[in-house]
Amino acid sequence: MSLPATTLPTPLQPDTAAALARLAEGLDSSALLWASGYLAGMARALPVHAATVAAPVAAAQPATIVYGSQTGNAKRAAEALLAKLQAAHLPARLLRADAYPLRELADETLLYVVVSTQGDGDPPDDARAFLEFLEGRRAPALKKLKFAVLALGDSSYPQFCAIGRRIDQRLQALGGERIADCADADLDIETVSTPWTETVARIAGDLLKPAAPLATVTTLRPLVAAVASHSRAKPFASAVLANQRITLGANSKDVRHLELALDGSGLSYEPGDALGVWPRNPERLVDAVLQATALDGDAEVRVGDDALPLREWLLGKRELTRVARPFLAALAERSGDEALAGVLHPDNAPALSTLLANQQAIDLLQRHRADWDAASLVAALRPLQPRLYSIASSRKVVGDEAHLTVVHVEYDADGETRWGAASHLLATREEGETLPVYIEANERFRLPADSSRDIIMIGAGTGIAPFRAFVQERGAVGGNGRNWLFFGAPRQRSDFLYQLEWQRALKEGQLDRIDLAFSRDTTPKTYVQQRIAEQARALHDWLQGGAHLYVCGAIAMAKDVHAALLAIVAANNGGDRDAAVEFLDTLAREGRYARDVY
Repeated sequence: MSLPATTLPTPLQPDTAAALARLAEGLDSSALLWASGYLAGMARALPVHAATVAAPVAAAQPATIVYGSQTGNAKRAAEALLAKLQAAHLPARLLRADAYPLRELADETLLYVVVSTQGDGDPPDDARAFLEFLEGRRAPALKKLKFAVLALGDSSYPQFCAIGRRIDQRLQALGGERIADCADADLDIETVSTPWTETVARIAGDLLKPAAPLATVTTLRPLVAAVASHSRAKPFASAVLANQRITLGANSKDVRHLELALDGSGLSYEPGDALGVWPRNPERLVDAVLQATALDGDAEVRVGDDALPLREWLLGKRELTRVARPFLAALAERSGDEALAGVLHPDNAPALSTLLANQQAIDLLQRHRADWDAASLVAALRPLQPRLYSIASSRKVVGDEAHLTVVHVEYDADGETRWGAASHLLATREEGETLPVYIEANERFRLPADSSRDIIMIGAGTGIAPFRAFVQERGAVGGNGRNWLFFGAPRQRSDFLYQLEWQRALKEGQLDRIDLAFSRDTTPKTYVQQRIAEQARALHDWLQGGAHLYVCGAIAMAKDVHAALLAIVAANNGGDRDAAVEFLDTLAREGRYARDVY
């Protein structure tokens, strides 16, 4: 790999610096980190001499940027702020919330928090401990702190940006001085994050401006591989190699196994990562919207530098299957429907939650007739966003492919069929057709580096996907750690995803234990959390022995599983619930308890 050029002062002679650069050429990030540690160890073993480079004037205490991210959006926004500060030669550091040393909060002078809200008011997993500390009794007074918060969220949920707002309010309550209003960003993040970044970076320039010119000094950070030629902004056209339904019967959900080609893309992934897919709304849905609004699909609409026919905006640029509050507000105003406007009142949060979860834009447009013009409709709808799917394969086994496990969202609404935008696109793509995709790394959901460690995998439905990748990977590397899978689905006969693969893995020793919960096959219904409770003693013993624990699936399932885990740990600690909470929090901080929930 090529090393980035540097303008930092150096004590090395030119030929020595060139030799060091040649030595580093071709090393990956792991080798470079090892080498840096080796050289640092050599330096500590030598006597201290006077510096050969003039020491700069002491810089201001760096700005700290802390992010909490579930799907990567908050991380990207935080990295954009770091880049802005570094470009201005301002000292700054970037830390994921679960890597932030909480003891340092009392001494912070300038703190930026970029955090998303997951689902209906939950923090992202990597920010749970940070939020609990802030809102707990141990939080320090922050009289010398200046701060700003960028809150990310999804306005199709009632508790929009709730976590960012809570952090913003708590930092002020602890004595911090807010230097910019808490900014609430919907899924079209850049429209809010870009001006917020400009504002807080400008303020940082005033607060951190040194008294005399300083050399540019930045904290050592791991070198990263060259940026892939394809990304979220520039997706790869991946060919469909296989698209197979893996559930049986008309009464079961249509779950698809897809195999997508990545050769020639430059994209790579690790087990636990996600594949981002840019969706396109179904033609029939767009036709229905045009009919309900009595608008001409050929009418040109300009937004910024883009001028497209209305039909193209609706097909590939605007959300139609997910409803958000700004659209509801615009529809209520245009239709004059007082009942619809009343749903948006803060006292009606349950009704709003139900509406957002169960209605699509077409349902509301047909029920609440209003006069629209093309530009106003486009403005009221949110920009279409990519969907993330846990990758269900290991590259060590499948090569330049990525496998997905996708449930096709399809249901009846008043005699008309409704679909999910991305799942319908995926389910109906035939072999040879292409999909626009990219890789979304999930560093929090990784197999242990030590393949002799045991792992416990808990998933329901399509939450099985990353665990297929985990077992493939563990088999390929020949690790001797044990693998235990808990899986839940409605019916064994029709919904046991990858049944033959799990049976083969058991036979070949790549899977050591499997516990199954098929809710519709038992009375009363049995869910995966009940199976966990039944295996409480063994599960606790595995955790005490150093096992890593993973949960993947719907948010509601993950909450039930977490409650079951708390009960298990508490029961093995004399009923001490506080100790159980601390135990699981410790596992999470150590990277031994990871969740991928949606």
